[in-house]
Amino acid sequence: MKLYSSVVAQARQPYFYTDLAVPDTPDGRYDMIMIHAFLLLHRLKRDLPNTKEISQALFDIMFEDMDKSLREMGAGDVGIGRRIKEMAKAFYGRIAAYDEGLNRDDDSLDIALQRNVYRQSSVKNEQVSALGSYIRREAVNLSDQPTEAILGGRLSFVDPSQ
Repeated sequence: MKLYSSVVAQARQPYFYTDLAVPDTPDGRYDMIMIHAFLLLHRLKRDLPNTKEISQALFDIMFEDMDKSLREMGAGDVGIGRRIKEMAKAFYGRIAAYDEGLNRDDDSLDIALQRNVYRQSSVKNEQVSALGSYIRREAVNLSDQPTEAILGGRLSFVDPSQ
């Protein structure tokens, strides 16, 4: 799916890991994919029910990819189902926290990012705030893109360093 490929490509932008100090670990990369998937799903939610199928397909493909990645990293078959369920549960929690943060004019988005993305690392408040600002800018950018283009697989993220 082109949309998921766009999400992953944006999540892999070096800027997040070099300038914003997102941990360049499997967890950090997972968090960045989740942020960009959240942004896309947040945008698609605006046009429900027309976007319900593509939203579900994005979710399904994303977690199929997570399953594949865990297997490639050597996780055994026995624990994969449980880990995927935990990842999905964590994603739903992130969606709720990021959605609430986007809808408020306080530091709740930054607090959610600190808790989820930077949970085990030391980071400057400016880096957390910069990631929060990027998410807010990207939400606006995606809201300006026509639904028909997105449904056709045409999604344009902005340069995160801007």
